[in-house]
Amino acid sequence: MLKPEQIASVKGRGFLINRGTECFSGRLVCAGAVFTAADLRTISEIAEKFGSGKVTFTSRLSAEIVGIPFEQIDAACNYAAERGLYFGGTGAKIRPITACKGTTCVYGNYDTQALAKELHEKYYVGWANVKLPHKFKIGIGGCPNSCMKPSLNDFGIEGHRVPIFDEGTCRGCKVCMVEKSCPSKAAHVENGKLHIDEKCLACGVCTGKCPFKAVRHESPVVYRIYVGGTWGKQTRMGTPLSRFVTRAEIEPLLKKTMLWFKENAMPKERLGKAIDRLGIEKFEHDVFSDDLLNRREEILAK
Repeated sequence: MLKPEQIASVKGRGFLINRGTECFSGRLVCAGAVFTAADLRTISEIAEKFGSGKVTFTSRLSAEIVGIPFEQIDAACNYAAERGLYFGGTGAKIRPITACKGTTCVYGNYDTQALAKELHEKYYVGWANVKLPHKFKIGIGGCPNSCMKPSLNDFGIEGHRVPIFDEGTCRGCKVCMVEKSCPSKAAHVENGKLHIDEKCLACGVCTGKCPFKAVRHESPVVYRIYVGGTWGKQTRMGTPLSRFVTRAEIEPLLKKTMLWFKENAMPKERLGKAIDRLGIEKFEHDVFSDDLLNRREEILAK
């Protein structure tokens, strides 16, 4: 019989006990929310050599190899590492970063998978040994369709395009292609001119639709950041920050959010609970200044 300390010793490495057995499911984490064809062949080989031959996929896009005996865990880890794959994805630290297919999706406003890969290397890998008060999830979405549900992550990123409208160029077409394409019905022609009202979600769908470029065919991508989202027994929608941010601001904001979380949250308290306890005003004040970055080493040493 396996001892509790044996089961606990591999949990942090990405291996969870299978109910009613002495075997484990091991989670293989993909970088940038993408497995290559070669990765999938390796996953299949690991499942056949070390597990039960079955593979499931988690909500964090990890491949979970089912039925690995305890004594085969080290061999499975070595086999995967030799082929560029690694087990993990558990514990009170950054969890595998998820991203939608905004990279290839017609609604995607930017390369979501490239951003996921960058954050994976800097934080999932780079902060692998940083212990946080609780798990910390990062979700990346390409547009307000929210397929990856950024608002239900501790740090959610959602891409937007704010329409840039030039009323002087508008011809008040009888069939306005911007009005026709708008999914939120925020665009409508009145008195011979297009109007875009407060229902606009800045989803980017109208970009390029006006043949006369009254709505510009290009507009910069901006990002809505959600903080403190959770799902499960205790649900909390992520709080959107009070303004859109630029691409250059995302990585520093993420770093400051995790430093704020480490410094302010109580043990086993999720980020959303800490924000509710201390106030979104304090959170925004802290993450939109540089004090946390200036004290980075001090905070991480605690």
